[in-house]
Amino acid sequence: MARKPARQAEPALTKPPAPQREVRRAQVDVNFDNQSLLGALFGQFDANLVQVENRLGVFISARGNAIHIEGPEDSVARARDVLNEMYDRLAMGQDLDAGAIESLIAMSNEPTFDGIIDGKLSDAKGGPPIMIRTRRKTIVPRSAMQATYMRSLVRDDIIFALGPAGTGKTYLAVAQAVAQLINGSVQRLILSRPAVEAGEKLGFLPGDMKEKVDPYLRPLYDALYDCMPPEQVERRLASGEIEIAPIAFMRGRTLADAFVILDEAQNTTREQMKMFLTRFGQNSRMVVCGDPRQVDIPGGGGMSGLADAVGKLEGVDGFGTIRFTAADVVRHPIVGRIVEAYEGPNA
Repeated sequence: MARKPARQAEPALTKPPAPQREVRRAQVDVNFDNQSLLGALFGQFDANLVQVENRLGVFISARGNAIHIEGPEDSVARARDVLNEMYDRLAMGQDLDAGAIESLIAMSNEPTFDGIIDGKLSDAKGGPPIMIRTRRKTIVPRSAMQATYMRSLVRDDIIFALGPAGTGKTYLAVAQAVAQLINGSVQRLILSRPAVEAGEKLGFLPGDMKEKVDPYLRPLYDALYDCMPPEQVERRLASGEIEIAPIAFMRGRTLADAFVILDEAQNTTREQMKMFLTRFGQNSRMVVCGDPRQVDIPGGGGMSGLADAVGKLEGVDGFGTIRFTAADVVRHPIVGRIVEAYEGPNA
């Protein structure tokens, strides 16, 4: 019986390469009226312009009070908006450092960028500026989520601010608290955090009770001194208008006419968190800040009072929940990359 010839393998079909999308190039000139601001706008040795160039992939040249931008069309448009906002901030007397520029570059990719940089609410009716004025500086949002957070700080009674380090959770809360203390809408500012060691045993600390707990509360002092002159901070601490204490000192109190901030809340137990939240009094606002992924108490995240409280109270009337991610980090850009490398892009 004749054997059937082996079936020839059909030649593999090769998929034609997808046509590459043509990148449209553009160039634009931007003129600035106030030449006295150009030195700060360009930065030392044009460092600010170089930062925008490197991050957006454009070429920027300056001549007199005009800046010429060339590159991909989308990037040129973003660079133009960022430079205009940098100039506007300088014109309003605001600080412009590498961190602020990095934040503007990051926000320039947001669909709400125009609303954020103009300092306006994004609703159709417009609204008050999104900013916090303190004695030492005027603070504006550095990310879209910070803008949402700053709205929540003036709207909600109790706010949960969740996310990694460097997103401005505690700093913006302290700034808002200082602003309300200065304008008289609250009578006291109370800052608290659990005295929990972060992964190492420090042993017995010398000194009285204040000296023992102050190292744990140092970040809160740092934020205060950044928003108020040191002599005012010291005077208000002495008078009791500003109080900084461990969460254990909150038991049995009713915190009325106060702006109350709990930092590092992921290191509270469920019992501590319930105790703290029930201190809420008339004409008060409470902000609870923490990173659910950085729990230092025994038992880990399963024992954290922050996660438990958010699960029980999120969506309840009067509560606001803000979730920051690694994309919202407003410290040095490398901090955001560190957080993303350790915890993922949605950390």
